Amino acid sequence: MNNALHNDLIVIDGLQYSNWNRKIFEQLHEGGVTMVHATIVYHEQIRETLLRISEWNRLFEQNSDLIMPVKSASDIRHAKQLGKVGIMFGAQNCSPIEDDIGMIEVMRELNLMIMQLTYNNQSLLACGCYEAEDSGVTRFGRQAIKEMNRVGMVIDMSHSAERSTLEAIEISQRPIVISHANPTSFHEAKRNKSDTVLRALGESGGLLGFSLYPFHLKNGPDCTLNEFCDMVTSTAELMGIDHIGIGTDLCQEQPLSILEWMRNGRWSKDMDYGEGSKANANWPRPLSWFKDSRDFPNITNGLLARGFSPDDVAKVMGLNWLNFLDDALKPLNVGV
Repeated sequence: MNNALHNDLIVIDGLQYSNWNRKIFEQLHEGGVTMVHATIVYHEQIRETLLRISEWNRLFEQNSDLIMPVKSASDIRHAKQLGKVGIMFGAQNCSPIEDDIGMIEVMRELNLMIMQLTYNNQSLLACGCYEAEDSGVTRFGRQAIKEMNRVGMVIDMSHSAERSTLEAIEISQRPIVISHANPTSFHEAKRNKSDTVLRALGESGGLLGFSLYPFHLKNGPDCTLNEFCDMVTSTAELMGIDHIGIGTDLCQEQPLSILEWMRNGRWSKDMDYGEGSKANANWPRPLSWFKDSRDFPNITNGLLARGFSPDDVAKVMGLNWLNFLDDALKPLNVGV
């Protein structure tokens, strides 16, 4: 175990949605995580989003020895220097802006750094991966992408359908991310992405964060670390080593009610099971080698054992995310 190397790395988790508390912050710290992109909302609208930000302000106040807010890419480097975990806000849907393009700038001023255009369903901006027909990016979506580019808010297409994702890559003046998904070639799931999408993402300067959520992996909870590293290897060959990272999709200590909120929001009277089923409706069993954030060193060591150089491991574990965010979080009229 080369934990000395891991501890020197800038480690970035491109997405978590945990039931945040001091114990989880301690696990992030113990796992050597420098920054985590924390989902603050799924289907919540403006007022509820403000309440989530207020709750985070209290968490920052109560746990200032362990965590700090990320308001720029330089804050990630500062977190590493201080030995703290940086927290970057993100939304897994466009609901925080409702139907008002002006809210994009407002939310960015409140440090909402990343926003998905849709979560599984058709939204006002684009089409989700669970719809039967993919209508692509909408008229509002085109305007929203332009505005997100302008203010320095990252476009995330993790839960979007194929045509919508390809159109977002093409429309956006700046590279986008798929913060937490895997190649469909590794595991057939509606949420995973085709080689066509991943190739376009890499060629445009975008970034893929590999998901460790069992529903996105070959053999589910029984996916081995070697199989995961095989996936990283083949994707690096497809996209280029500079365009891949980690986005675990870890949901620590969340009750079933939160999973049901993610899947159903307020839009469905019938129970929707998302990636699960009526017979498999609960959270999936975690991976044996990645139960929580303390297991991040296992990924570092797995990649080293797979033959990745220390420099390439550093890229996958966090430097690629950091380099991407260095430019992506700047407004277009600053330093451009």
